[in-house]
Amino acid sequence: MLDRHAEHTAGIREQELRFASGDGELAGRLYQPAGTAKAAVVLNGATGVPQRFYRHFARWLAAERQIACLTYDYRDFGDSAQGHPRRSKVTMAEWALVDQPAARAEMRRHCAGVPLWVIGHSLGAMLMPLQDGLEDVARMIVVAGGLVHHHDHPWPYRALALAFWFGHVPLAAGALGYLPGRAVGFGADLPAGVYWQWRRWCTTRGSYLPDTGRSLPRPRWAESGIPVDLFAIADDDVVPPPAVWRLGEVFGGVPQRRTVLVPNRSGLQAIGHLGAFAPANASLWPGLIPQI
Repeated sequence: MLDRHAEHTAGIREQELRFASGDGELAGRLYQPAGTAKAAVVLNGATGVPQRFYRHFARWLAAERQIACLTYDYRDFGDSAQGHPRRSKVTMAEWALVDQPAARAEMRRHCAGVPLWVIGHSLGAMLMPLQDGLEDVARMIVVAGGLVHHHDHPWPYRALALAFWFGHVPLAAGALGYLPGRAVGFGADLPAGVYWQWRRWCTTRGSYLPDTGRSLPRPRWAESGIPVDLFAIADDDVVPPPAVWRLGEVFGGVPQRRTVLVPNRSGLQAIGHLGAFAPANASLWPGLIPQI
């Protein structure tokens, strides 16, 4: 039933957007319910995952929950790409600390006066504790986002991660000046600055925390008091549950709800790192969204 609802689009409105972020421009898509929105969601995507991947979930929010949703692609990626990633100087930190706030500002322009929620998938949540300009955010929803170290990955996935960080992949990125994701089986080409920063954080104990107070802001989420819902996925080899709870500690002493999504408890065979937003797993979606 929910699978069919995920594809239901009758009455919802979809609008393609372009909006400024730093010295760049982002491409986004706004999904709005037929009537007045009860809430607004900005969906910060995972690394290398284009915004179109989230379209089924965004349509479900609008059609079944009367919640507006903004999806978008980070700078120099997906529909926001201005040219070959080799020419991009963008970093992962800029995706999080510049592009994500720009998307919130854009959503406020379209949906003022209703609660604003942020759903962060993987990278989409990882640096949220370092951000400011959160005055209008009513809730943070973390899905498979965490501070992961390559030793956190279970085998045999860890072998793939080690090759990605220490094997042929960094050699290819260094030689070509960008991450040739399609060629190495990652699925998306990425700017070099994104890959190298991502690599450093995933091969350093504490991830980006050693950079805070230096090249990154210090975590200040606790000052906001904004509640956080954290969803870890039991069969996520990329960001296992302990890495999600590690990120929860960076959010500080705000109200937190921590949930592990277990496939067989939801009648599913698998979820994995990306599967929470797949239409085949739409039975998970009502549990991700708080009651209004």
